Amino acid sequence: MQLTQRAKQVDRRPMTWLEKIYLWNIVKGMWITLSHLFKRKVTIQYPEQKRTFSKVFRGLQVLNRDEEGRERCTACGLCAVACPAEAITMEAAERQPGEEHLYKEEKYAAKYEINMLRCIFCGYCEEACPKDAIYLSETFAPSNYQRKGFIYKKEDLLIPNPKENPEAYQQALGERREAQAKK
Repeated sequence: MQLTQRAKQVDRRPMTWLEKIYLWNIVKGMWITLSHLFKRKVTIQYPEQKRTFSKVFRGLQVLNRDEEGRERCTACGLCAVACPAEAITMEAAERQPGEEHLYKEEKYAAKYEINMLRCIFCGYCEEACPKDAIYLSETFAPSNYQRKGFIYKKEDLLIPNPKENPEAYQQALGERREAQAKK
């Protein structure tokens, strides 16, 4: 009984002398190799040349600040709950008197970590955040030699303060500048 119509009859003829020495197959393989020598190279010389990514590229996560430099994260935990890989861990704390210039809301994330070895860059954390506190930037995650280098803490993820370093803040926003200007 045949399940598909793709069955081929196997050729059982004895091999010729030319087929036995595999000369034709070697020539075909060498032709493919030689043809690739004259094609356009696809290698990008990384430090000098940068690869262009599409508009929907999801890169490294960034914790956002408002225009006054205060952290937007309210430690609601929706990003950690939405993460299918369980890569985000956080601990909440309450803002103390005199810290109004640091945190936008009464609660803030005292500890915020993302394990980049578990992250699948799905963007669910960005979609779940009601305060637009986290977004996936246009930067890809750099390599590292140790596992602890892939666990990004809050200090590593926070965008630069717009009041203290406006140039670095605008550069970190990247293409999101237009999106933030519309809001």
